[in-house]
Amino acid sequence: MLELYGTQLRSRLLLGTARYPSPSIMADAVSRSSTEIVTVSLRRETAGGRNGGAFFETIRSLGVKVLPNTAGCHGVSEAVLTAKMARELFSTDWIKLEVIGNHDTLQPDVFGLVEAARILVGEGFQVFPYTTDDLVVAERVMEAGCQVLMPWCAPIGSAAGPLNPMALRSMRAHFPDVPLIVDAGIGRPSHATHVMELGFDAVLLNTAVAGAGDPVLMAGAFAGAIETGRQAFEAGMLKPRDMAVPSTPVTGQAVFA
Repeated sequence: MLELYGTQLRSRLLLGTARYPSPSIMADAVSRSSTEIVTVSLRRETAGGRNGGAFFETIRSLGVKVLPNTAGCHGVSEAVLTAKMARELFSTDWIKLEVIGNHDTLQPDVFGLVEAARILVGEGFQVFPYTTDDLVVAERVMEAGCQVLMPWCAPIGSAAGPLNPMALRSMRAHFPDVPLIVDAGIGRPSHATHVMELGFDAVLLNTAVAGAGDPVLMAGAFAGAIETGRQAFEAGMLKPRDMAVPSTPVTGQAVFA
């Protein structure tokens, strides 16, 4: 079981709700994925001017826990205000905190992230911070009061997969008891399996599912891939070796003169 801020979950897949071909396809993908948490960008939906109220009602009807996020926020005050609006709209203290620092890579502003996290934790929020794979930044975010870390494995929407597995492996070793959720950069089910084999606790996806030719089918593929990776990690995988090791013992074999 995965535990996040005292909530126990069976699924280790968190699914975004943006950019689906239609609300009905989004709902079917959520169902197929078996996720128990969906993320919602309050700023993106309200700014889009496309029946935001109806969209939020659809989200509520999914029967899963909502994790609002501050996607699109480029400053501390904007992120904090968006978080407060999300708490009022969805009646939850959970918030996925994004403070974007670079327009091209959508890399988080780690300085603003720490500041915003400290403010929101002080106001009773349970913060899920979107951060880099930098250990020092992760430590500062934890010191600000976050109990979960959400590092990227590649830029948002890039579908590039884990660009720095060594950094992700180091983060897992450095924070053995902290829930770690890979957020951003996953493009294929095999990418999700890879990070789960590294010992991460969950994966958050959006574009890789919503942008697929068949989002519903892809949602199911990711659900299976994440479960497979977790099982492999828990089973204990063989480490790579420099030499061949025979699977059949040599001793006891017949010898012909």
